[in-house]
Amino acid sequence: MTQAYDVIVLGGGIGGYTAAIRAAQLGKSVAIVEQDKLGGTCLHKGCIPSKSLLRSAEVYALMKDSRRFGVEADQVRIDFGQIMSRKSAVVEQLHSGLQYVMKKNKITVYRGIGRVIGPSIFSPRSGTVSVEQEDGEILTLVPERLVIATGSRPRTIPGLERDGERIMNSDDALVMDRLPQSILIIGGGVIGVEWASMLSDFGTEVTLIEYAPRLVPGEDEDVSRELERLLKKRGVKVMTGAKAMPETLEKHESGVILTVEHKDRQVPLTVERVLVSVGRQANIEGIGIENTDIKIENGYIRVNDAMQTAELHIYAVGDCIGGLQLAHAAAHEGIIAAEHMSGLEPHRYAQHQVPRCIYSRPEIASVGWTEAQAKERGHQVKTAKVHFKALGKALVYGDSDGFAKVIADKETNDLLGVHLIGPHATDYIAEAALAQLLNATPWEVGQTIHPHPTLSEILGEAMLAVDGKAISI
Repeated sequence: MTQAYDVIVLGGGIGGYTAAIRAAQLGKSVAIVEQDKLGGTCLHKGCIPSKSLLRSAEVYALMKDSRRFGVEADQVRIDFGQIMSRKSAVVEQLHSGLQYVMKKNKITVYRGIGRVIGPSIFSPRSGTVSVEQEDGEILTLVPERLVIATGSRPRTIPGLERDGERIMNSDDALVMDRLPQSILIIGGGVIGVEWASMLSDFGTEVTLIEYAPRLVPGEDEDVSRELERLLKKRGVKVMTGAKAMPETLEKHESGVILTVEHKDRQVPLTVERVLVSVGRQANIEGIGIENTDIKIENGYIRVNDAMQTAELHIYAVGDCIGGLQLAHAAAHEGIIAAEHMSGLEPHRYAQHQVPRCIYSRPEIASVGWTEAQAKERGHQVKTAKVHFKALGKALVYGDSDGFAKVIADKETNDLLGVHLIGPHATDYIAEAALAQLLNATPWEVGQTIHPHPTLSEILGEAMLAVDGKAISI
């Protein structure tokens, strides 16, 4: 069977389905090809399920500490089966909602493995998609425009390949049937830090190692130091500048022995499980890229700022093009692609203007340059830090660790970067992102009246503090 559409999207994750929805809103006939479930990594194996587990861990930690708030909650215990059931229910509710949105926008969804084919009897140019359905039937879908949104998967370390039990990746961790007594997490980036925070709150003995000199090396150095301090304070064993030695791996019935090279010493570690969290790689194999003139760079599809590949009728968005590999970035890329192919002038974005969020405890949120990055770009900077201990709402919450850091240009007063580490930091970083988008100065943001008492006051105070005008410090 052959079917023609204005737009076909290969991959139903957040980048793909956002592109599909926007294209449908603009009057296009649209189809999505997805080999698994709509929603992709974010909904099923990333953002949503992990945040559900993090919320359960946060509640458990709070209840164990409830006496501090004058609340007696003896014999608090974990029902891990219920925790996992709640996670699945949240995911399923969102999945059902997404399916409704597809029907509402008259988007056809094909379940199967899609591959791009070259020029053929169906089309004089590449971009036609062959879909192998579950029953073995082959469909041929012919688009005017194609969007590749095939996402990514966890990277592996040679010699530490996953077995789903002793050696896990983040996909495996999300379907554990019980909490491990101890775990070694390899990789102190976003995913590794979130799992270290979560499992520590659940009572697992956590060792976290990172090859770079500090955790979350893409964040501001002050934030990294504060994060490491607070994780250690909670009992997480943190080893930076450390490297796992896969050749030393020993698996036993009760666990794993793995040696870590750290500060010129070889440290053998015995743990129940190992979680490998060293980034993600694009899903670009087996989808027919070789049948096109699309260019690949460093394992990712190369695109221009309109999300077009080297074949201008073929677009690509999301994790498969590299960059920030964030769900909200992928969604915006999907909108850019859909609007550009419809003849509009979409809003392009600079990567440093995309908010970055880490949902550990404490949370981390940032936008713009770090202090080091700003200086590398030739800026003479002025900075300010305001600690949450100065905020009434933080003290009321009983969670006052962390700070807000603002970086501005001394000469122009341009806002260069905002970095938060502290309670619910991810919930108000969008204000700083909007300030950057509108080219607001710290003084202008500081003049915004922030309601009291709220955690968002930290931004107003930090903005004013850049010029020595903060009220709370």
